[in-house]
Amino acid sequence: MTHDAGALRWGVAGTGGIAHTFLEALKSTPSAQVTAVGSRTAERARAFADTWGIPRAHGTYEDLADDPGVDAVYIAVPHPAHHPHTLAFLRAGKHVLVEKPMAMNAQQASEMVAAARTQGRFLMEAMWTRFLPAYRLARELVADGAIGPLRSLTAEFGFSAPYDPAHRLFDPALGGGALLDVGVYPLALASHFLGDLTVVGATRHLSPDHTVDTHTDVLVRGADGASAALRCATRSAMPNRAVLVGEEGWLELDRSWAPTEVVLHRRGGEPEAFQRPWRANGYEYEAEEVARCVARGELESPDMPWEESLRLARLVDRIRDVAAFTDAQPEGSAPRS
Repeated sequence: MTHDAGALRWGVAGTGGIAHTFLEALKSTPSAQVTAVGSRTAERARAFADTWGIPRAHGTYEDLADDPGVDAVYIAVPHPAHHPHTLAFLRAGKHVLVEKPMAMNAQQASEMVAAARTQGRFLMEAMWTRFLPAYRLARELVADGAIGPLRSLTAEFGFSAPYDPAHRLFDPALGGGALLDVGVYPLALASHFLGDLTVVGATRHLSPDHTVDTHTDVLVRGADGASAALRCATRSAMPNRAVLVGEEGWLELDRSWAPTEVVLHRRGGEPEAFQRPWRANGYEYEAEEVARCVARGELESPDMPWEESLRLARLVDRIRDVAAFTDAQPEGSAPRS
């Protein structure tokens, strides 16, 4: 991978599928240079490094943290490890881009933000969709009054995966569950457009072993009274659209978590479709945001600030509390009498 000499030097923590996706995006990002990878084993690190032409492969995350040739670390490990690894890399003087969700709960997220502030290092939750061209366009259209005052939105992200209690999607030890894995996308969209959210209600279906949610529905209200109906699932295929409704029309996003098209419906007018394709796979925009912020000496992104991640973490905590009182039956169980 060839990059400009002044590029931000990245280290990658983790060698799973999401790490490969991020590296594919960095191929189109001149502001990035990948200099090292860390994993739990030297074999995994070396295989990943060989695949991507990375100079240094570390068999421990501690060695990656100690690498003087790394400016920023992309954390691509399972959710429960986000908190300890983020703290370790920040304390080692690295900037951090940590995969979503930032942490398992709001307490962990608060400790991560506090560490970034104390160490004077950049920290951002990798909410890559926030920086996509289609999302930016939708935000501009709403801000410009194209659909009038926003009154409600719906967003969903769901797919049907075969049940395997050992898979990370269904294993609580690996941070499994629909809410943590894909629910953060519709929640982040609602937060992006409605601001601070109040949970009105939530229900969830549990896995056959009763350990994680496989389908969660949430109703939230924004600070100005607008509402949002949000759904996520790992055992149910969904249309995966997002619709933002205003007094004068509505916007449709073709895929709620990764849109490339925005369709504007004005009252009395014909639909207008706006195409906003990605340059690579979409992850390039968050990497560029990190490089911009670090170059400016900023510790947080104005488009995905710490308070936003803290609000989302608190929201997830609240949804879990509320939904626990209204649990739907585990999938495959007999109807209640």
